[in-house]
Amino acid sequence: MLSTVYTAALSGIDGFEVAVECNIRRGLESFDIIGLPDTSVKEAKERVKSAIENSGYVLEDSAVVINMAPADKKKEGSSFDLSIAVSLLINLGRINGSVDFTKICFIGELSLSGAIRPVRGVLPMAIAAANSGKTVLFLPEENAREASVVEGLKVFGVSNVRQLVEVLNRDRRLEPTRFDRSFFEENKTRTTLDFSDVKGQPAAKRAIEIAVAGGHNIVMIGPPGTGKSMLAKRIPGIMPPLTFEEAVETTKIHSVAGELKGNDTLLCHRPFRSPHHTVSAVALSGGGTHPSPGEISLSHNGVLFLDELPEFSKTATEVLRQPMEDKQVTVTRVAGRVTFPASFMLVCAMNPCKCGYLGHPTKPCTCKRGDRQKYLSRISGPLLDRIDIHVEVSSLDYDELKDTVPGESSAEIRKRVTRARELARARFERDGLKLFCNAQMEAAELERYCQLDSEGDGLLRRAYDVMGLSARGHARILKVARTIADLDSSENIRAVHIAEAVKLRTLDRDYMNM
Repeated sequence: MLSTVYTAALSGIDGFEVAVECNIRRGLESFDIIGLPDTSVKEAKERVKSAIENSGYVLEDSAVVINMAPADKKKEGSSFDLSIAVSLLINLGRINGSVDFTKICFIGELSLSGAIRPVRGVLPMAIAAANSGKTVLFLPEENAREASVVEGLKVFGVSNVRQLVEVLNRDRRLEPTRFDRSFFEENKTRTTLDFSDVKGQPAAKRAIEIAVAGGHNIVMIGPPGTGKSMLAKRIPGIMPPLTFEEAVETTKIHSVAGELKGNDTLLCHRPFRSPHHTVSAVALSGGGTHPSPGEISLSHNGVLFLDELPEFSKTATEVLRQPMEDKQVTVTRVAGRVTFPASFMLVCAMNPCKCGYLGHPTKPCTCKRGDRQKYLSRISGPLLDRIDIHVEVSSLDYDELKDTVPGESSAEIRKRVTRARELARARFERDGLKLFCNAQMEAAELERYCQLDSEGDGLLRRAYDVMGLSARGHARILKVARTIADLDSSENIRAVHIAEAVKLRTLDRDYMNM
C-alpha cells in the first residue's frame, strides 16, 4: 500500500517542499529511508517506530520503504519525523483516508514517547509550504507562533502523535494559532537603551547619527571607559524601524540558526551582534558540515559590533571584506553551496594604542612609536578603506560626568535619521534604482548624485593629496558628504559637508602618522 504526505526542508535560509512516500508490503521486517537522507534522517526510523508504538498503535512486521522526493536534494535534520509517522499511520488505517493530504504539511521531531518536539527553521519551511499550495500546517506547539506569520496557512500546534491522529480523524477540535500583527507594530519602535543615558560625547553622537542615516560603517577610537560600547549598543534604537518584510527575512535567518526562543514570533527589533574577539572566521561567515548562518548573517538588517577591533585575528576580519561590498556571504562545503544575506552596518571600537591611553588628558601613554604602529597595523588597509567613518571618543571630565541634564533621546535622533533616509530613497526611486541608503551607491550613482562645486572639489582634492587616500577612500568621503547634506535637507553637497566628511576619517588623518 502506498501513501503520500508532504513536509518541507531547508536549503540555506530558504525552504522547499518534500513529498514523503510510504510503501508497505508483506515480507521480512525492514525499514528503509531513501531520497538522499543524512544520518539524522536515517535515524528517524527508530524514533518513528517507538513513537507510534508508545502512542498506542501497532506496527505489524512488514517491509517499509520511505522515499523523500525530490531525491536529488539533501535532506537534513529531524523535522521529517512527523511526516514519516503520518504516512505510516495512513497505511495502517489509523487515519481517515478521506482527508485531503495534498493541502497539508507536517513538520516536527518525535520523541520515543510520541511527543512532538520543536525544530529550527520553521519559518522558511512554512513559507515554502504556503508557496507550494498548502493551506494547513501541523507542527510542534512551540513552533506554532513562529509559523503563524505566514499568510494563507492555518497553523495547528500539536503536542503528541495521538492528539494529531484525533484531530485528523475529526475526533478532536483544535483552534489554529493566529498571528497578532499589532504586537509587531507596537513593539518595533520600543527600546530599553536610549542615547539620553550617554553623558557628553557630542562628536561621537553626531558621527553615529551620520553613519546610521547613510548606512555607513563606523569605527570609534578612544581610551578605555569612554563609552564606546555604550554608544554602540544604542545604535539599533536610532535606526529606522524594521519593515514587516525585513522582520520576516531577519527572523528566517535566526530561525535556521536556532536562535529563536520557543515563544518568539517575529523579531521586532534590528539585531545587534557582538562576537568576542576570539571568534573564528567560520563563526563569522557561517559554515559547518551543513552550512548555517554566522555572525555576519545573523546581523543582517542590523548591527555587527566588533569591540577591540585590533584584537580580532586578521583571518577573521578579512572575512568581512566581501560581505561588506556584496551584502551577502557565500559558503561552500562538501555538503553544498549556500548564500546567506548579509546587509549589516559594521560598528567597531578600538583603543588608540596597546596601552589605550594615547592622547588621554591625564594618563600618559606607555607605548613606543613602533608599538603604536604595530598595534594599528593589525587592521588591514583594505578593511579600513571599507569603514566610512572614523571618530574619536574622548575621555569625559568630571563636570560632563555629573551633568544632570538628559541628552537627546533616541526617538528624536531616529526622526532625523528616518527623514534623511527618506530623502535618499526618494532620490533613488525617481531614477528607478533599488537602493535604500547612500552607502549602497556605486560609481555611477556617485557621479550622478555627488556633484561638487569648485570650493568643495578643491577641498576634497587637498584632502586626497594630504591624507594619501585611495580611490575607495575618496568614494567613501563623497558618500558620507551626501548623507550629511541629506541630514541638512540640502540637495547640493557644499564645502561644509565635504569638510565634515573629511574630519570623519581620523585614522587616515592622524593615527596612522603617529
